[in-house]
Amino acid sequence: MKTLDLPNLAQPASTVILGLMRIADLDDEQIRTLVRTAIDHGINTFDHADIYGGERHRCEERFGEAGAISPAERESVIIQSKVGIRPGMFDFSREHILRTVDESLAALRTDYLDTLLLHRPDTLVEPDEVAAAFDELKAAGKVRSFGVSNHTPLQIEVLKRSLNVSLDYNQVQLSITHAPIIASGIAANMVKLDQSIDRDNGMLDYARLNDITLQAWSPFQKGFFDGVFVGDRDDYPELNDALDEIAAAHGITPTGVAVAWISRHPAGIQTVLGTTNPQRVIDSAAGGGVELSREEWYRLFTAAGHILP
Repeated sequence: MKTLDLPNLAQPASTVILGLMRIADLDDEQIRTLVRTAIDHGINTFDHADIYGGERHRCEERFGEAGAISPAERESVIIQSKVGIRPGMFDFSREHILRTVDESLAALRTDYLDTLLLHRPDTLVEPDEVAAAFDELKAAGKVRSFGVSNHTPLQIEVLKRSLNVSLDYNQVQLSITHAPIIASGIAANMVKLDQSIDRDNGMLDYARLNDITLQAWSPFQKGFFDGVFVGDRDDYPELNDALDEIAAAHGITPTGVAVAWISRHPAGIQTVLGTTNPQRVIDSAAGGGVELSREEWYRLFTAAGHILP
């Protein structure tokens, strides 16, 4: 498993992150097994959000109730959560951020978050309120690092005008088949080619220029919650042939190759898993330790339907 030295963290972070949005219905032993499998295979970063689990903080509560991380282990892992989504609205107000973090800490049974992300852009955001909340959380030792999720570069710039802390992360959707942040730059300036449309204002290059670590959610999704491409030979026969052949060459699974494709990018992108299957965690962790060749990376890119002009 490759690791990344990231700002404001006490230890290097794993390339692969275990997302815990689906653990609400698991029993304590299943949760502990899932988390222990991740740790045993080099994953030390765990992703939450206050909205995960059907009711606010439910997945965070299950994580804490199950004793997934012992007090002795707490300093050796990275726990992040997200804030800002409310029923029917987004809310980056100081009051909502502070209240939600306190609720998350209580649910998780921890004294601090390693990372807090703003979950979805709030167009009514008052950056000074975000700055005040972040300053209070930092000063109180409740949050060590900060970032955003699903934000464009200019939305980040609006926030940065007021912030006294750095924004170190942006969690965005990315997979081999859903890769507009990469594919649009490759096809830049190509008239009448849909791939050339920049839908995120240069998010990838902006992240690299500003030392922001991208975290890829839905790394196995065909599109926006359209199903998984691994094993789908109806829609992606050529891609699955490539996945199988490259997996065999490296002694990993096609799932691992999908992770390796993301981690191969020199931007240092982390992959966020959404699985509750320990075997898929193992397969993904193995992929996080494999370095694909340039030829393999581009073969997967084109097999997924992206164009090299």
